[in-house]
Amino acid sequence: MKFQLPRMVRQLLHRRIVMVSAVVLLIIAVLAIGAPIFASADPNDTAVMERLKAPSAEHLLGTDELGRDMYARIVHGARYSLSIAALTAIGSVVFGTILGLIAGFFRKLDAPLMRVVDAMMSFPDILLAIALVAILGASLGNVVLALVLVYTPRVARVVRASTLVVRELLFVEAVRALGVRTSRILWRHILPNLMSPILVQVSFIFAYAILAEAGLSFLGVGVPPEIPTWGTMVAGSQQYADKAFWVVLFPGLAIIFTALSLQLLGDGVRDLLDPKLKKAA
Repeated sequence: MKFQLPRMVRQLLHRRIVMVSAVVLLIIAVLAIGAPIFASADPNDTAVMERLKAPSAEHLLGTDELGRDMYARIVHGARYSLSIAALTAIGSVVFGTILGLIAGFFRKLDAPLMRVVDAMMSFPDILLAIALVAILGASLGNVVLALVLVYTPRVARVVRASTLVVRELLFVEAVRALGVRTSRILWRHILPNLMSPILVQVSFIFAYAILAEAGLSFLGVGVPPEIPTWGTMVAGSQQYADKAFWVVLFPGLAIIFTALSLQLLGDGVRDLLDPKLKKAA
C-alpha cells in the first residue's frame, strides 16, 4: 500500500520523542543554512593570542588551539557535515534502489548482482570506507563517493527483498499480462510501493554517514583538515582535550545529537510503517 506523506507526518508528530528529534534536526538545519547570519565570524580566522580560551560572552563555545571561534566553526561545519551525509544518503538510495529493483524483478540478474552486494557487505563499513578513501585520495568528494559505495549494498538488499514481494502481487501480474512495458511497471507500479522502506533507509544512512565521516576524519583519512567538518574538529583538537575540554566536547555533542535524532526519527518512521510494530506500540 502506498504511504500518504501528510498523514504519516501528522502521526509521527504525535510521538513526543520523534517530535523532539525533528525539532533538534530542524534547529541544526536552520543553523547550517543560515550560518553566515547566525555565526558571522570567519571559522578559519586564527588569533594565536586567543588560543584555547574557555567559553565566554565573546566566544560562546570557546576557541581552539589556533584561536578560532568554536561556535562559528561548529555552525559552519554543520554545512559540510550535513552536506556529506545528505549526498551520501541520496547517492546510496538512488544506486541501491536501482540495483535492488533490477535484482528483484529480473530473476537472471538476481544471483550475480547479489553476490557482488554480499561481497561488499562482508567487510565492516569503516574498514571498507578507509580502503576506498586510501585508493581514491582524501577529499570531500572522494569521502562522499566512498560512503556511497559502502552504503549502497544496504539499500540494494532492502529494495530487492521488497521488490520480490511486490512483484508477485496480483496488480503487478495484471499489468504484465496487459503488456505494459517493464520500465513503466518498475516506475509506476513497483517503485511507489517501495517508498516506505526506502524512506526509513534514508534516515538511517544519513545518521551512519555523519558518524562515518567523523570516524574517517578522526583516523586521518577523511576530508582535508582545512575543511571544518565536525569530524576534523575532533580529530585536530584531540591532543588538547586535557587542557581545553570544549574543543572536543562541543563538536562531539553536535555529532551525537544529530546522529541520535536521525536514528530516533528513523525508528519512528519504521515503527509507523511496519504494521506489526505499529500494532505492538
